[in-house]
Amino acid sequence: MPAVQPDAHGIDRSTLLALAAMGLATVVIANDFTALSVALPAIERDLHSDLSTVQWVINAYALVFGVLIVTGGKLADIFGRRRIFVVGATTFASCSLLGGVAQSVDWLIVCRSLMGIGGALMWPAILGMTYDVLPKAKAGIAGGLIMGACGFGNAVGPLIGGLLTDGLSWRWIFFLNVPVAAFGVLATLTAIPPDTVAQERERLDFGGLTALSLGLVALLLALDQSSAWGWGDPRVVGLLAFGGVLLGVFALAERRVGSAAPLPGDVVGNRDFSAACVSVLLMSAVFFASLLFLPQFMTKALHYSALRGGLGLLPLLGTFAAVSFVAGPLYPRLSPKATVSAGAVCTTVGMLLLSFISRGDHYLSLVPGMVVVGVGLGLFLSSVTTAGVTALDDSRTALAGGIVYMFQIAGGSVGLGLNTAIVTGAGLSVGDFTSGISHAFLLDAALSAIGTAVAVVWVGGRLHAQHHATRHPHLHRAHL
Repeated sequence: MPAVQPDAHGIDRSTLLALAAMGLATVVIANDFTALSVALPAIERDLHSDLSTVQWVINAYALVFGVLIVTGGKLADIFGRRRIFVVGATTFASCSLLGGVAQSVDWLIVCRSLMGIGGALMWPAILGMTYDVLPKAKAGIAGGLIMGACGFGNAVGPLIGGLLTDGLSWRWIFFLNVPVAAFGVLATLTAIPPDTVAQERERLDFGGLTALSLGLVALLLALDQSSAWGWGDPRVVGLLAFGGVLLGVFALAERRVGSAAPLPGDVVGNRDFSAACVSVLLMSAVFFASLLFLPQFMTKALHYSALRGGLGLLPLLGTFAAVSFVAGPLYPRLSPKATVSAGAVCTTVGMLLLSFISRGDHYLSLVPGMVVVGVGLGLFLSSVTTAGVTALDDSRTALAGGIVYMFQIAGGSVGLGLNTAIVTGAGLSVGDFTSGISHAFLLDAALSAIGTAVAVVWVGGRLHAQHHATRHPHLHRAHL
């Protein structure tokens, strides 16, 4: 359901306003993943809680967001992307306001969970509308804009969070979301035409959505708590088993509901899209592990403050944001295969460099690895998102974007579970802790290498097809 039909040669003022609204909304969502990380001690003190409980202020948002994002994509494709975006942004802003006045940690965690619902509705709709307003020839710009804005939001999150927490209060992190979300809604309603109502609306498989959501909650909760409870704990084993059973039931039920399925057959059966999802799943541990353990190394081994640790991530996140924007124009010029593969290779090499981390290292020794990882992720995530989304029919763009991001959250959660088990198993001393980070990063480099192999061989078309197209350039991609 394309919202705007711009020509292939220029971008008009209305399209620019729409892109600005989508970019700003993406910054708000991404910022919320990182801004509160430096505010947790203040929240813990003000709400008279403990760190293990306050950690759920971040975990609840990420868990709900990751679980419901496929549902959000399905709803956006059925009921209209503009409509679902407005519902999601209103939910996000309202619950941000309620979170800002929270009087207990339980109140705050509930608000963060509801914000996760709003974000899960917004994100697929943002992707769908961004690809809609640009012509096919500029699809790479859409992926670059969204992932660039995402990287920028991640990068400035700790800075904004630290400044607001130190200068005003952690509550202003939540209050700031309200006017920004309001601008995004107004700009979207102004620049994006109303959704076209289909004469025959696709139905929803509520049973499948419930089985998928509960199964993912159980699996992600087990992975999140495995470091605290232990992999052999009956609660972890029970959650894993429960999640596995529900996902098995979901897979069996999918066959009978056809296009109403949360993951329709034409989506999961698309080879290029599936390859993009698998490569994202394998490589997402790199991003999540870097965000968690690099600041911890700076805090514990280099004795940085929380805010300075957030600033220390700028070589990675700043490079990621800048390269994501550049990756948009590069995508059509170098081909999906080239940009995705180059990004995957750089990500693997950068993580391998970071795996040599040791107790006596200074901050500058981390910078080359962070920069290379930032370049790699900037090229890879924006390009692989575009490659996956454009592999499907235009009517599936929001759903496709949601599925790709779900694989990113799932891969990050699995990677973090494995990483945390390795790091915490290394011991409590600084030297052992640093050694644990080194081994965890080496595992991430290995997972990234496998993801790179998947990307090089399958994402953006198979290698032999690419070679054939080079020798016979007159053949259309559909013939390969």
